[in-house]
Amino acid sequence: MKRLGLALGFIVVLLVAAVFILPAIIPASTYREPVETAARDALNRDVSLGGDISLQVFPQLQIRASDVSIANAPGFGEAAFAEMREMRVGVRLIPLLSRRVEITEFVLVDPTIRLEQTRSGNNWSFTDPDGAAAPAPASSGEGFVRREGALPLEASFGDVRIENGALYFSDGTQNRAITGLDLMVALPSLDTETRLNGALNADGESLDFSATIGSIRDFFEGRETPVTLGLGGNLADVSFDGRFLAGEAIAFDGALDATIPSIRNLAAFAGAPLPPGEHIEGFRAVGTMTGTPGEIGLTASRLEFDAIAGSAELTANMTGPRPRLTGSLTLAELDVNPYLPAPVERPAPASGGGVPPWSEAPIDLAGLGVVDTDLRLEVGRLLVQDLEITDARLRARLNNSRLEVTLENIALYAGQGSATVVANGRGNRPSFSLNASLDGLDSGPFLEAAAGFDKLRGTGALSLDLTAAGASQAAIMSSLDGSGDFSFADGALVGINVAQTIRNVSSLVGGGGSQGEAEDESAASTGEQQATDFSSLTGSFTITDGQVAQRDLLMLSPLLRIEGAGSVDLPGQSVDYRLRPRAVASIEGQGGQRDLRGITVPIRLRGGFNSVSVGVDTEAVGEALLQGAVNSALGGDGSGSPEDALRDGLLNAIGLGGEDDGQDDSNDENGEESRPDPAEQLLRGLLNQRRNRNEDTEEETPADPQ
Repeated sequence: MKRLGLALGFIVVLLVAAVFILPAIIPASTYREPVETAARDALNRDVSLGGDISLQVFPQLQIRASDVSIANAPGFGEAAFAEMREMRVGVRLIPLLSRRVEITEFVLVDPTIRLEQTRSGNNWSFTDPDGAAAPAPASSGEGFVRREGALPLEASFGDVRIENGALYFSDGTQNRAITGLDLMVALPSLDTETRLNGALNADGESLDFSATIGSIRDFFEGRETPVTLGLGGNLADVSFDGRFLAGEAIAFDGALDATIPSIRNLAAFAGAPLPPGEHIEGFRAVGTMTGTPGEIGLTASRLEFDAIAGSAELTANMTGPRPRLTGSLTLAELDVNPYLPAPVERPAPASGGGVPPWSEAPIDLAGLGVVDTDLRLEVGRLLVQDLEITDARLRARLNNSRLEVTLENIALYAGQGSATVVANGRGNRPSFSLNASLDGLDSGPFLEAAAGFDKLRGTGALSLDLTAAGASQAAIMSSLDGSGDFSFADGALVGINVAQTIRNVSSLVGGGGSQGEAEDESAASTGEQQATDFSSLTGSFTITDGQVAQRDLLMLSPLLRIEGAGSVDLPGQSVDYRLRPRAVASIEGQGGQRDLRGITVPIRLRGGFNSVSVGVDTEAVGEALLQGAVNSALGGDGSGSPEDALRDGLLNAIGLGGEDDGQDDSNDENGEESRPDPAEQLLRGLLNQRRNRNEDTEEETPADPQ
């Protein structure tokens, strides 16, 4: 028995010597190489323990190593993939016997990790020399599941921290850097609150962060667990106070208060700088946030974006090929003008003002492919360019680069309507469409705001169905197809007094003109102060490859009936249009002294958008004059002079109108100016003859009767 006791004592002495003495007397090189070899085999990278190594076994297992480095992958340079100045790990041994893990120390000092990516791969995929990936840990295929008994051990963490860490990333186009990373974790046990605090410097921006979770065990075993998060700094100030819900799946909800002082600074920090501008700055959301893996929801009682304020219910789903944003927003006022793309640079017109040529600059719709959306929007007051829309209900659907915006109800300029706009960027050639119906419009301010057109006043209705395709303004105008119709009531055409024009032409031809009164365009009474009132104005049009054709214009008023037809060349920016006004009542009070009922004086509008001329259509009048003179000469009663017969024939012919082939004969087929046709020459000659006769009569003195 005595010998047995001595033997046991000797064994204890050996164990104590092994625990306390051997680590001190065994050279570090004895276990340096096995550790490096084991790490190399696990990572398929060279691992170096270049500095001092110390090992302590009792009362805790503690390892300290300095100048630790992991080699980079082949082809990614000589700098180490990861390195640190010092690593310290300590674990108590005795508690391990009762399945309790007590980590007394886990400290990384000056750790640095360098991540690189190229077209051929990255340096953080650990592969063997033959290119096979390192073995992945076994998986049950169920994924992470929170359930009772998922954490059947006890654990505590003492000194867990990272000092002055750094992380660098490069992909050939951008370089990102996180430096000065300090992290501290306090986890007294798995059943008490865990706290995390830290700070870092990311690409020059200082950030601090914090988090708490009520119980690690409660979280892993599927019980409700309180959680708080905080992020502070110049880029954002975010606080979340909520909970993980009970259940196997991860789900959370809680109160959110997020402020972004400058979205521009945040976008630049994220590597996606926004175009220069004074807007897209501040953002704040106050409300409730919910979430599951891959999806986050926000019910914001207070939503602010620049000067825009309102409320929202939004859901962002991240599980598809693109983020998908759905929900609804309610805003008191939305002015979208600051957020519209900058106007495309267009060459200045030759005249130095007016409408410039259509631009050939490409229209970029690449932004439509970033996210998918299905949003409903209610806006009390919506401003789009110069248009003001009230009580608007919109739905915006963006799916795989195709944007469809439906204005389900809009109130604008005393009218009501709806519209659908589509911009499709899926193919190589963008396409667009517009379908709109508006009724009860105050046309004056509406047309001026929508198209800069201020020549029409009245209450009206308008419908449009247009399509186009092209990557520039010029291409869109050249491909524009569709149709439309309009109807206006109780308004006026601004810029021409048709009744006065009829009187002018009648006076010139019929003997009422004064000396020096001109013909042609000067016979038309035009100018900013001139106007023609109407009770009804209707018409329709078609568009084919940018060519607008209109054949059924009809304007009615107590004094006049006006018919019109013509065309507009949108790609060429020119117009050729004829109006055929006819007096249907006495125009006394409109500048006239004669009853000219039945008289028709054709008016022609033609020229480029910046040089439209408005005047009497001398071609049509000349043809009418020639026909009327012939008819009068052939069918006259023989009384009166030939001059009176021609004059009466002209008045009769104008009253009947004149055939109009709708063609512009001002240029021959070679593009050169052609000579006036005989009818026009005859009209001009008669007008000049009448003027000369009046002048001669005034100069002659009657003979003395005595």
